[in-house]
Amino acid sequence: MSADSFAHRLLSWFDGHGRHDLPWQHPRTPYRVWLSEIMLQQTQVSTATPYFLRFIERFPTLPDLAAATTDHVMAHWAGLGYYARARNLHAAAKVCVAEHGGELPRDFDALHALPGIGRSTAGAILSQAWNDRLPILDGNVKRVLTRFHGIAGWPGLPAVEKQLWALAEQHLRDVPDGRLADYTQAQMDFGATLCTRAKPACVVCPLQDDCAARRDGLVAALPTSKPSKILPEREAVALWLENADGEILLQRRPETGIWASLWTLPQADTDSDMRDWFAREMKGTYDNAEELPVVVHTFSHYRLHLQPLRLRKVALRDAVRDNDDPVSGTGQALRWVARGDLATLGLPAPIRKLLSAVIPA
Repeated sequence: MSADSFAHRLLSWFDGHGRHDLPWQHPRTPYRVWLSEIMLQQTQVSTATPYFLRFIERFPTLPDLAAATTDHVMAHWAGLGYYARARNLHAAAKVCVAEHGGELPRDFDALHALPGIGRSTAGAILSQAWNDRLPILDGNVKRVLTRFHGIAGWPGLPAVEKQLWALAEQHLRDVPDGRLADYTQAQMDFGATLCTRAKPACVVCPLQDDCAARRDGLVAALPTSKPSKILPEREAVALWLENADGEILLQRRPETGIWASLWTLPQADTDSDMRDWFAREMKGTYDNAEELPVVVHTFSHYRLHLQPLRLRKVALRDAVRDNDDPVSGTGQALRWVARGDLATLGLPAPIRKLLSAVIPA
C-alpha cells in the first residue's frame, strides 16, 4: 500500500483519531455488527448507542430476536424512528433461523437478500465482522468521495452513485489484508467527525493536499444537495380515551404505512371521521372531549398536525372485543393499557411524549 494512497492516509488517521470503543466493537460479532449497522441508518452514533445497549441486553443473540414478539421488538425500538428498520430486522432474524442455522450468512448474495440489508449494509457487515474485502457507500462515504474527487450531481442519482461505487472499489484495492474492518470503520468515522456536512475540519484533513473540493473552493457545494421540495401539510385527529380505571385505549396500526405495527391512539383524518368511529366503537359523549395542544410531527414526505382530544370514563361497546385481533370491522386491534404498562409496547415517539405529559388524571 502506497504511503500516499487514499486508503493509507485514511487508516493512519483512523489509528490516531478513529472510534475504537463503540459497544458493537467489543465483542465484534456478526449479529452485533448487523444490529449496529441497521440502527446507524439515518441515526447518529450518540443517539443509537443507548438503544443498542438496551436492545442487545433484551435480545442478546439472533435467535432471541427471531423468537421475540413484534410488540417486544417495537417497544425496544420506539423513539429511534424509521420503524421499517425494526420490522425488517425482526423479519431477517426469522429468515436466518429458518434458512441459515440461526446465523447471519457470510455469502454476500444471501446476506443482501435479507430484509433491510442493501448493498452498502451487506458490505459493512461482511467487512467488519469477517474482514472481507467489500466496499461501502453510506452517506458519510458519499460525502468524502464527492469532495475528494470533485464529483458533482446529487449522489442519489443512479449515474452519480455508479461512479461513486467504482471509486469506492478502486480505493479498496489498496487496503492491506486484515485491515478491512478498520478501513470500513475509518470511512464512516472520517465522514462523521472530520469531513462533516457543515464546517468540515479541512485544515487538519490528511487528504487535503489531493482534495478536489478544497482545491477548487467547492467544499460547501459538495456533495450536491437533493433537489428541494416543499413538504405538504396534513391534519388528523387522535382520541386519548380512558376508561373508569384510568387505562388508555390504544389501537395497533396496520402492518404497512406510517407507524406500521406500532400502538397509538385511535386516529382519523377528520373530526367527522373520528366522530363516526367513536359512535361506532365507544360508549360516551364525543362532544365532552377536551382539546389538547396540537402535536406537530415531520415525516420524510409530509408534516402532520395532530389534534389530540381527551375523553375520560368511556367504555368500548359490547360488540368490540378487547384483544389483539381485528375488531368490529376496523382491521386494527384495540387494547386498554394501564399507564405503567405503556413502556412495554412500541409507541411512536410523539404519542409516547404526549401520553407522558403531566396532565392531571
